[in-house]
Amino acid sequence: MNECFLDETFRRVWHGRHPFDAVSAIEGAVFRNVKTRKTFRFELENRAYFAKVHRGVGWREIFKNLFQLKLPVLGAANEYRALRKLEALGVDTMTPCAYGSYGWNPAALRSFLVTAELADTVSLEDYCRDWALHPPAFREKAALIARVGAMAGTMHRNGLNHRDCYICHFLLERATAGTDAPRLHVIDLHRAQLRRRTPYRYAVKDTAGLWFSAMDAGLTQHDRLRFIRAYSGKPLRDAWRDNRRFWCDVDRTARKLYRKVHGRAPSC
Repeated sequence: MNECFLDETFRRVWHGRHPFDAVSAIEGAVFRNVKTRKTFRFELENRAYFAKVHRGVGWREIFKNLFQLKLPVLGAANEYRALRKLEALGVDTMTPCAYGSYGWNPAALRSFLVTAELADTVSLEDYCRDWALHPPAFREKAALIARVGAMAGTMHRNGLNHRDCYICHFLLERATAGTDAPRLHVIDLHRAQLRRRTPYRYAVKDTAGLWFSAMDAGLTQHDRLRFIRAYSGKPLRDAWRDNRRFWCDVDRTARKLYRKVHGRAPSC
């Protein structure tokens, strides 16, 4: 399958070159470089970008994932399509500037994705790190919780699950921090899945990942109820009545993950 998208800048700069060769030749600050994927930051015409270059996962990795009942990530296509879906839904994320996928052999697909850098942002994991000791203003915390809940609920209701859904993958624009309308961007969607409808277990896993990663942020029962209301897009009474089993499964899954990672039960 051969696909290609280039915005105006990359169409002009890479004119006459094969896009995969062009992106592979770029030198930048490398954040990750393994056999099958390289992630790096670079600058072009006074703008900063991040690139992910996929070199093909090989049949061994494909069969390994299938034997574990997991869908293998073959390249950049998942992330590119997820970004376009979120864009259509009005959920802030990364802006794709260049994308390509080349080849027919699933084990040897070559692909890449270039996104504009999200400047002056901070992950919610870092931003909320000291909340347990130094709680934020009520309005600030309420606005952030409501925004994360609304974003996650919109994704799941529209058939998109993240598969790596933790608060570290939500970036807050610093200029909107402390306001009633914080702007968050969801990132790292290379494992995301798109369907007509999100399966129950994947919605539970995504939402439990958010709850697990926020467990040490000093959240209260009222904060959790606020998240449930925002996620569901319904009055709290209806959200709990209609999905009580879902929220019990989310809580149980999050607590199990916390014990596995930290070797102890969460304090909340």
